[in-house]
Amino acid sequence: MHAMEEWNFPARYDNEYLPDPASPYWFRNRETMDPEQRAEAVLARLRDVMRYAYRTSEFYRRKWNGAGINPEDITSFEAFESVPVVTKAELRQSQLEHPPFGDYLCAPESEIYHVHGTSGTTGTPTAFAVGRGDWDAIANNHARVMWGMGLRPGDTVFVAAVFSLYLGSWGALAGAERLRCRAFPFGAGAPGMTARAVRWLRAFKPKGFYATPSYALRLAEVAHAEGVDPKEFEIKVMFFSGEPGASVPSVRKAIEDSFGARVVDCGTMAEMTPFMSAAATSGTPDGMLLYQDIVHHEVCDPTTYRPVPYGGEGTPVYTHLERTSQPMIRLASGDLTSWVYEENPCGRTYPKLPRGVYGRIDDMIHIRGENVYPTEIDNVLRNVEHYGGEHRVVVTRTGSMDELTVQVECAHPTTTPTALEQFEKLVGSELQATLGLRVSVETFPSNTFERTDHKARRVDDRRALV
Repeated sequence: MHAMEEWNFPARYDNEYLPDPASPYWFRNRETMDPEQRAEAVLARLRDVMRYAYRTSEFYRRKWNGAGINPEDITSFEAFESVPVVTKAELRQSQLEHPPFGDYLCAPESEIYHVHGTSGTTGTPTAFAVGRGDWDAIANNHARVMWGMGLRPGDTVFVAAVFSLYLGSWGALAGAERLRCRAFPFGAGAPGMTARAVRWLRAFKPKGFYATPSYALRLAEVAHAEGVDPKEFEIKVMFFSGEPGASVPSVRKAIEDSFGARVVDCGTMAEMTPFMSAAATSGTPDGMLLYQDIVHHEVCDPTTYRPVPYGGEGTPVYTHLERTSQPMIRLASGDLTSWVYEENPCGRTYPKLPRGVYGRIDDMIHIRGENVYPTEIDNVLRNVEHYGGEHRVVVTRTGSMDELTVQVECAHPTTTPTALEQFEKLVGSELQATLGLRVSVETFPSNTFERTDHKARRVDDRRALV
């Protein structure tokens, strides 16, 4: 087999291929090769993808001509880093002007196999068009990454995420099917479905489980309410995407303690599907490795969009290396992460996000000179004794002064005023020590706040209303 194992553009995979069952790698060469040798191949692929997009997309021709960029100029990574980033706002505008898929659709509409998209709950929805060949490549890539997580043919994989426009559930299902697993597309979201999931999980005892971290925590609560210990499900690998959480230490520990399973973080953006190109492995279980031969990942300064050195913090910028339908070339995520390059215990020679993707720049709360990320609050609260399982963050303005209030559920066995006062004092001091600013704390009984079957939304910034 070629040194880069099926390294083609457009992608062409052998759908009958499976690795040696004893191998920890799907493609040993691609995953363990010298990083400089891989970088040479990736740079050549970046030119291939740009040539293709320039030829087939008015969006990219217009954008790059305006910046004085030609695909033939991309002879180094430094040259590639001068390619202007693509923003979500540009994609939405393109689809408004060229409905329904925008003029960054590079393949004929007749080749579209799947249509997905954003919900549009916070603005204009975006449509994702996935070609038939791309769907096949996505399935192969996800199978490869799931193999690295420790899943194998014949394992049952329980997909407990909403089956609708949301690409996460479908991507996990496609990977499980290609991996020759016993796929269980249970879904989520319908009333009473979580209680039913408890019964199905007890009966089938799947090895793998996919959802959002918020849903796993909700599932554990419902199981306990039904008198069932989640460890009875005997799940071995729980892999998550869709929101920060699986790399947040306290959230990770809460899931591990509840289910007795290994927690695996993965995921980038729906637009970047195969989104599992950032994922932990069974041998490197913390953080996420960046499969640079599936998607080219950069961590960039959010103002210059130039990569920061390893060890630095910035926003991920992604480029597809195999997509032909709506290839994203330097898509700015708006997320926040840091990256390192170090020896990985699993032997893969990829860079790593040691804390995963831990927030969004536009979710950052700037208050009284401090930058606060919701995941920091989440991490603190889940380490506080008697935390009731949910909370809300409310930001208000009184005159010229911003105020941060954390409304937190308390599960203290006694609800005396003294006990609640001590709980509030503890929460306030822990938050102040972490965030560097004073926080007001309000307590509520357990189960006050709505639980979610999908992504949790806990921040209510009311300053714009003042």
